Amino acid sequence: MPVPSSSFSKGKIVLLLLFAAAIFVFFYFDLKQYLSLESLKANRDSLLAFTEQHYAAAVGLFVVSYCLFVTISLPGAVFFTLAGGLLFGSLLGTVYVNLGATSGATLSFLAARYLLHDWVEHKFGVWLGPFQKGFAKNAFRYLMTLRLIPIFPFFLVNVLSGLTKVRLGTYVTATMIGIIPGSFVYAYAGRQLGTINSLKEIASPNILVAFTLLGLLTLAPILYQKFVAKKDRPHEPA
Repeated sequence: MPVPSSSFSKGKIVLLLLFAAAIFVFFYFDLKQYLSLESLKANRDSLLAFTEQHYAAAVGLFVVSYCLFVTISLPGAVFFTLAGGLLFGSLLGTVYVNLGATSGATLSFLAARYLLHDWVEHKFGVWLGPFQKGFAKNAFRYLMTLRLIPIFPFFLVNVLSGLTKVRLGTYVTATMIGIIPGSFVYAYAGRQLGTINSLKEIASPNILVAFTLLGLLTLAPILYQKFVAKKDRPHEPA
């Protein structure tokens, strides 16, 4: 049963007001100043103490905050990933980061598809053609490539995907899998960098491993592309 257009209009107004309010609060109170490694280190002890005493609440706040930032495309996702590694460890941090980022990306996708379709098309329509063509060939593989290779900003992939015919399940699965390498590497780095107390510790084995993983992360798209190319190569007859 089709939903009356008035419902969509009300939904758009409410959503835009919420987005505007969140953006206003973020910039008016200059919350960006707290989204840095220096701030993370300065508040490390209190954050770790809160996480230890109220673990479930800390996880909930972290995931919801991450989801909100991704949904409305506020800057700070990298900081949240580093913080996730510091507070929850490399593996669990990756899980919570993935949950928050995938949820936020999904909400952004749904908002673009059902509430902000016309605005997104008007604002970013110039990029829609290549997206439509890529998704038409193989939606899952194309989206995986976009998640691994930062050709387009994360938020742009979210909203433009909403204007394509890709199925929600395909979008969520490809996003969840595609962001795992980056999430783990930055969470691991956050676990190590967040514990530095002096410059001498920068040369510690754990820190060197963290930077090595960050460097190797750039190879992930190349390896993925080679894997895809090999998979698409026709088999020679026996």
